[in-house]
Amino acid sequence: MKNIFAAFLLLLAIPVVAQQTVTEQFQKINTIQQAEQYIAANAQLKPALMYLSAGKDSGLLEKRLLRQKQGDVFSVGNVTYKILDVKDTINFRASYIFLDGGTYTKSQIDSLKNVIMKKISAGESFEALSDQYTMDGNQTRGDTDWFYGEYMMPKEFQDAVQKNKTGDVFFLDVSEKQWHYIIKKTHDDRIKKDVIVLRSNGR
Repeated sequence: MKNIFAAFLLLLAIPVVAQQTVTEQFQKINTIQQAEQYIAANAQLKPALMYLSAGKDSGLLEKRLLRQKQGDVFSVGNVTYKILDVKDTINFRASYIFLDGGTYTKSQIDSLKNVIMKKISAGESFEALSDQYTMDGNQTRGDTDWFYGEYMMPKEFQDAVQKNKTGDVFFLDVSEKQWHYIIKKTHDDRIKKDVIVLRSNGR
């Protein structure tokens, strides 16, 4: 009888032992899709995805999460977190004057560059000169705003801005495309960090 009772208790204990902890489950989750499946299957634990950005999310917990590496799993109190994705990008900002080589000859472009550079040296505002001379219809006084990646600015432009220091004024010629720029780097590069985190009650 004692043996039967002991066997019964063992059977009751097996499901508890076999059930994985939140941490163990999180260690097997590596993609957003897997995280969404976990969220759908464990509503009682109130799981959620968190999207954080350095500089924007500044609470103590958010700062800690932003310091972690991709793949890290850890608990704070009775809540467990997994860092699913980390993206570091460098954003740039500049002002420019675009001169179209399809409209002017190379000697006309060179002459225009000299005229504009003399005006810059004489203290005229780059923004006003951009409004006066740029040939791409830009209505932002030449300001690029913060940018990263070729979908925002041409790669050649981004590479040139990255190589120069804040305050520098320089030329960029993309001869095969007949693009000619006078560029002023207006801001220090800004490092941007974005993190996707899976959180869930339980440990």
